[in-house]
Amino acid sequence: MLGAIIGDIVGSRFEFDNHRSKDFSLFTNECFFTDDSVMTLAIAKAIMSCNGDYNDLANKAIFYMQNIGKNYPNCGFGGHFRFWIFDDNKAPYGSFGNGAAMRISSIGDIASSIEEVKDLSRKVTEVTHNHPEGLKGAEATAIAIYLARHKYNIDEIREYINKHYYKLDFKLDDIRPTYRFFSACQNSVPQAIVAFLESTSFEDAIRNAISIGGDSDTIAAIAGSIAEAYYGIPNDIRAKALTYLDKRLLDIVLEYELAVSR
Repeated sequence: MLGAIIGDIVGSRFEFDNHRSKDFSLFTNECFFTDDSVMTLAIAKAIMSCNGDYNDLANKAIFYMQNIGKNYPNCGFGGHFRFWIFDDNKAPYGSFGNGAAMRISSIGDIASSIEEVKDLSRKVTEVTHNHPEGLKGAEATAIAIYLARHKYNIDEIREYINKHYYKLDFKLDDIRPTYRFFSACQNSVPQAIVAFLESTSFEDAIRNAISIGGDSDTIAAIAGSIAEAYYGIPNDIRAKALTYLDKRLLDIVLEYELAVSR
């Protein structure tokens, strides 16, 4: 889960000022957390509040996304999602945006089987992103995290995603010159997954994600969430990233890390 937050923070300064290279400082005073981190932590909080019984997870996801999100009205929410956060009407709105995938990482962390990944992913996604492509993007990301956490190797993860979700028949070097900003799952989740698949370390996955441009914070959040499950996070990167969070968000990170370590 923290891997998504790190990707978000590192990518924050590049979302509207793309950097098509792997050569950059990970953290600067221009970095900040965005809606990607806020919603990742909201879903983590919803999961923790279930205490292992996920029958009411969808309602808890709604509650915590709205309850926590209202504290960050200017953190970068998309237009439709921002309206949903502040609206009393809690109905989904047919989105296929990549917000579905950037917030999903804790599902891949805590699920005990592939079938449970799918079930829990749907529960926390369809409350807003109930378009088939939104559901697919979230599930593919959560599955990749689950596989990485359960010691599947990179070739096995690639094969699984290729077979069940997206054709990953491209290389980052091929798309880097022309890839542009997309907020749709189908145009950004595959690219984020390939950023992980071509990586050699957690940090390299983040650098890969930034290097293709596009929706940099979200692509790096998705790639980072898978890379954390596969490689772990270096202590120095973890420590630096946590300094960008306020107390409310930091407390959720620490609560979550304690919960999943039990």
